[in-house]
Amino acid sequence: MNMFCYQCQEAAKGSGCEVKGVCGKTPEVSALQDLLIYQIKGLSHYTTALRLLEIENEAANTFITDSLFMTITNANFDYERFVARIREGFKLRSQLKAILHENKVEMPQNELLSWSAITAQEMETIAENIGVLATENEDVRSLRELTIYGLKGMAAYVEHAQNLGYDDPAVHAFIQHALVATTNDALTADELTALVLETGKWGVTVMAMLDKANTTSYGNPEITKVNLGVRSNPGILISGHDLKDMEELLKQTEGTGVDVYTHSEMLPANYYPAFKKYSHFVGNYGGAWWSQVTDFETFNGVVLFTTNCIVPPKSTATYADRVYTTGASGFPGFKHIEDRKDGQPKDFSVLVEHAKKCAAPTEIETGEIVGGFAHAQVFALADKVVDAVKSGAIRKFFVMAGCDGRMKGRSYYTEFAEQLPTDTVILTAGCAKYRYNKLPLGDIGGIPRVLDAGQCNDSFSLVMIALKLKEVFELNDINDLPIAYNIAWYEQKAVIVLLALLHLGVKNIHLGPTLPAFLSPNVANVLVNAFGIAPIGSVDEDMKLFLPSLELEEK
Repeated sequence: MNMFCYQCQEAAKGSGCEVKGVCGKTPEVSALQDLLIYQIKGLSHYTTALRLLEIENEAANTFITDSLFMTITNANFDYERFVARIREGFKLRSQLKAILHENKVEMPQNELLSWSAITAQEMETIAENIGVLATENEDVRSLRELTIYGLKGMAAYVEHAQNLGYDDPAVHAFIQHALVATTNDALTADELTALVLETGKWGVTVMAMLDKANTTSYGNPEITKVNLGVRSNPGILISGHDLKDMEELLKQTEGTGVDVYTHSEMLPANYYPAFKKYSHFVGNYGGAWWSQVTDFETFNGVVLFTTNCIVPPKSTATYADRVYTTGASGFPGFKHIEDRKDGQPKDFSVLVEHAKKCAAPTEIETGEIVGGFAHAQVFALADKVVDAVKSGAIRKFFVMAGCDGRMKGRSYYTEFAEQLPTDTVILTAGCAKYRYNKLPLGDIGGIPRVLDAGQCNDSFSLVMIALKLKEVFELNDINDLPIAYNIAWYEQKAVIVLLALLHLGVKNIHLGPTLPAFLSPNVANVLVNAFGIAPIGSVDEDMKLFLPSLELEEK
């Protein structure tokens, strides 16, 4: 076995990647990602000890959350970046040890807290014994990894909020407490299960923080018709999730003759009022993250990854020299834009100059799609929605949020959306929407049948909408609402969204296209018995399960 990774939905054979990641991650990069997680577990022991002295170390907080984010699926494939990162972690550890020593606190001398490596080869050697499978008990391993994957998703959202000036020391305290807990062999399965659910609780906190950061900075998303066509100017295609990067790119391209388009999860940037003032902000180009292998070819211009999801380009790709990364993202051969320094914006001038030399995008589709149905916008339509439910015009809502992916079985979600009766509405967030957001599904009394709240982190909006409906209909339980949950997942941000929903008491969530490989049979049974988690079936079977009245109608 060269590696072992099972953190995403594409885990090989439904159990784990052992030779090379289906995502394209090499065994060497996988080893360094495992080692970086091991390192921040050790660092979290130091920061937790400092916190007992009421000492908060912001540099450590940032390093730990950014490191979690770097190891998320499809974010960073750059071996040298991980080597440099681990070396940076050693320097940070020395600083933390010095502060503790000054305060007459000495840490235990064990391998987790004292290991060291100078060369990259030494790092790989140490990594052989500290990966996922180092935890022998399958159930303990499952619960630990479920927590860590939730923390990875949470860390992504924390970084976006931090970039906009929003943070919460309590969140960092929990992340580091949880990392320490995953190293405690004395914790029982019940205690680890409680930690998983507590992770979901903090996931809600973090999504609320990011929602506040985004809406305070750029206004509440509003109903928007997003252009799918192109113009004749050269362009920059921005992908990922970071809205601060979006803002700085738009400012720096204004008046340059270069247009800006969104791709994949950056689509919801089109819904924010603050970005609409830029006349060179054209609209969205292409589809979900995995379609980049064709979308980037025809776009012809420069591409900027602000976060995941990167697909390694094929050897025949012509676009590799036009792709840039920034933040936690990285790929060997892609040029990287450095982080902000001393409060100054990132410098995207090299992208602008590069783009000027490129051809305009090739048009691959025309028309518009409608989005912008985050919680504030839906609240504004609340009376109309409630009346539609009370009159029977809307029979049921389907939350079909989450991630898209390459697996052929994901056509299920397109077919499911197509077969839903015309008196149902889809609530969505995340790139899962690309399976159906361009279908002609129509509307119900002016309410579109696909209400797109935004990015995956905007699943918080879907929760707010559900809670608002619960209040309006004076229900005691969120599960009494006419809402069904049929969620697609791919990576770790979907994990924290799922855990957040469980914390809020949402039950009977159907998850697909496959259940996570990191759920041991016993842990899966706990989720099934306590929360009604279930895998998807066939479209026909699930349609009758979610809408049993359909079977009666057919008869």
